[in-house]
Amino acid sequence: MLALRNTQLEVAILDPAQDQVRLGARYCTGGYIYQVTDSVHGPLLTGPAYPDEYPPVCDGQGLPEAFATPLTPTKGDPTQGEAVLVLGVGLVDRKSGQVQQFCSWTVSQEPGMVAMETTQEFMNWALQMTRVVRLENRTLSSETRVKNTGQGEILIRWYPHPFFPLNENGECCKLSIPVTIPEHSAYALRADGFIVRKLERPWDSGHYQPLGFTVGEKLWALERHPKTGLVGVSYDFSPVFMPIWGNCNTFSFEPSLEQTVVTGQEARWSITYDF
Repeated sequence: MLALRNTQLEVAILDPAQDQVRLGARYCTGGYIYQVTDSVHGPLLTGPAYPDEYPPVCDGQGLPEAFATPLTPTKGDPTQGEAVLVLGVGLVDRKSGQVQQFCSWTVSQEPGMVAMETTQEFMNWALQMTRVVRLENRTLSSETRVKNTGQGEILIRWYPHPFFPLNENGECCKLSIPVTIPEHSAYALRADGFIVRKLERPWDSGHYQPLGFTVGEKLWALERHPKTGLVGVSYDFSPVFMPIWGNCNTFSFEPSLEQTVVTGQEARWSITYDF
């Protein structure tokens, strides 16, 4: 793994060439933040199967990010084959979901920064992607840029999937925008704005819950952390969909970005974590 370090934090980032045993078809393989370790408190992130050394790649751990919709030919297209292109991953078998060919990343590293760049081509689509992870003091940022270099429009549907440890009292996170949660949910919205787990529910299998909200505002979140108190998370985009998920090991919130990039244009967005 690659690492960013200072006196307070160490950030482990998967090497897309050397760590393929930990990679699959779900999460972007470049700039995959696998763990953040505090010099005093130890590891700060978990995952659905944590602390397994090699969790299922579809579960992952840490701060993975995912492109939700692959580039795939229209049904009935005579050129349609068995592969689809997953942005940031590579060619994936449409039936088995297994990666046929990972994309190749050029990796560069400077003090406090790891940058990765790849190009992908499939049918009339082509793109350049850059992922940059930076660490400064206790602030960790993850930036993505996608430039459309092909002929076809690229529809980007993307979401981050941070995995945080659980709090014994069930506290999860507080979001900057008003949200609603159905009464039957395994989660509840407290009067102070914090989302909490209903501890009387069984959590072994996990609970997924889309939140109700009004689209249009940028988002920040406060995650209650059992070791550091709070983790702040900010996004420089307005989400169009926002589910939360958790099981007996972890909790996650997943605000989704959606954007169409035409030929010659570029999309850029970022997340900032303050530990």
